[in-house]
Amino acid sequence: MRISRISVRNFRSLQSVEFEPGSFSLLVGRNNHGKTNLFEAMDWFYSPKGNLEEIRNVAGDGADVSVEIEFSGAQAGISNISNVENRQKLRNILGESDTLIVRRTSQDAKNRYIFNPKKVDWQRQPAGVDSAFNNCIPRFEFILTGKSLKEVAAYKSTTPIGQLLGGVISEALEQDAQYIEFRATFERLFQSPDSNVRKLLERTSESVRTHLAMQFPDCKALEFSVDIPPFEEFLKNYTTRLDDGVVTSAESKGDGMQRALMLAIIKAHADARRDEALGRAFIFFIDEAELHLHPTAQRQLKSVLLSLAQETDQVFLTTHSSVFLADNHYLQTPFVVEKEDGNTSITAMNSRSRARTVYELLGGSPTDLLFPANFLIVEGPSEAELLEGICSRLYPDRPRIHVVPANGDDERQAQYLAALMKAFAPLGDSPIYRNRVVILFDHPTGAEKAARLATFLREKPALERNNQVFILPTEGLEDYYPRTLREQFQNLRQKVKLARNISKAITLEVFERDMPVVHQALIACWEKAHQ
Repeated sequence: MRISRISVRNFRSLQSVEFEPGSFSLLVGRNNHGKTNLFEAMDWFYSPKGNLEEIRNVAGDGADVSVEIEFSGAQAGISNISNVENRQKLRNILGESDTLIVRRTSQDAKNRYIFNPKKVDWQRQPAGVDSAFNNCIPRFEFILTGKSLKEVAAYKSTTPIGQLLGGVISEALEQDAQYIEFRATFERLFQSPDSNVRKLLERTSESVRTHLAMQFPDCKALEFSVDIPPFEEFLKNYTTRLDDGVVTSAESKGDGMQRALMLAIIKAHADARRDEALGRAFIFFIDEAELHLHPTAQRQLKSVLLSLAQETDQVFLTTHSSVFLADNHYLQTPFVVEKEDGNTSITAMNSRSRARTVYELLGGSPTDLLFPANFLIVEGPSEAELLEGICSRLYPDRPRIHVVPANGDDERQAQYLAALMKAFAPLGDSPIYRNRVVILFDHPTGAEKAARLATFLREKPALERNNQVFILPTEGLEDYYPRTLREQFQNLRQKVKLARNISKAITLEVFERDMPVVHQALIACWEKAHQ
């Protein structure tokens, strides 16, 4: 049983999000754009906690919080439920359907509801206590960025290592000859009538009984005894040591090693519990799994996590790692997580958005880029947004070019020619792109900018000879948009948002007819691209 669809409404920044994850889902986005909110929404679905008013989307105006999960492979999953009664109840609800849809809402946050395909209606889950229903669906493992090795490796009944060691080892010891001998020795030492310890306990208990009888004369006897402690008590004092040439405790290792060990313990725990649960699947939600890891270690970790997804488990990762994203795999489904006007969206990446995301994860500098067919350098993010959208929608079969916005540290710097020169420098010095890269300038505003542009072109005469330079007839892209589209979106003041809407609305005919300089720049970029 796996998650085939996730729908979240009004949970923090997730006002209305729905997407279809794969076996190995990567969620990539900038900080504070809502990636962790999705994981916490899933945590709330499995075990509701927290103040509803704190998790409710502020723009929702009191609307219900809801998390709806669709599981595929329901029939196979039901067969792995250990409770026979619950197994039959679920089959009665689903019939022959292989899809299980479960919802939790703020209207009745203590309970979850299942969609009944025969009645076309929702009904309360049939397992009784809400927490018991978690045994009917894949087990949820949520690993936040801030979770430490100590939280995972400490021996408690609730930690992975506690459940792993306590259940597996104690069962094995019951048949172990040395452990049986240890128990017998313990009984002779503490419980045999002839042992000195036993005699001392009896003298102490009689002394205490005498004093107690002065207050309660009916007290005839008092006994102190020492029972053999359960095996779990011994494990509370265990330590973890690693030998990588020098034997040291795990807690003294660096952050990278500690995080790798933590994930290894969780995977071992999943393997053990899966055997215990007759094939029951796990769903891992891991927040920034690459944290503190060298790129080589990141690749090794990704390989381990992919091995989970190749079997019965499902893996969700939030990441800022270009390694996780650039190394593609057939099980991998990447998603872009973005927040605009306080609301998060989650959309599947295509090849173009994947290339741009890798570029941004590498730091957003052309010196760090992988190798697209060619580059088109533009003045700012609005130009990049427009051209990326137009290329993706209107010219999907053309060579894949990368549009580089020449903005600096803030949006104002995008207005200066110096930013374009800075963006061109690493590409102009590269023999791979020197005669291929194309630059699209806004028309210079004022004598100073016109002079700088003339100097730049005079110092690099090959650019004009090779048809690598194009200059808009207007002082900004916004003034070059077709008049009808400017009027259609006249209320949009934010330049990037306007560019995004224009790229979605403009037709091929209108673009090539009304924006000929931009079109010619694209043609030159495609013609000079590596084939």
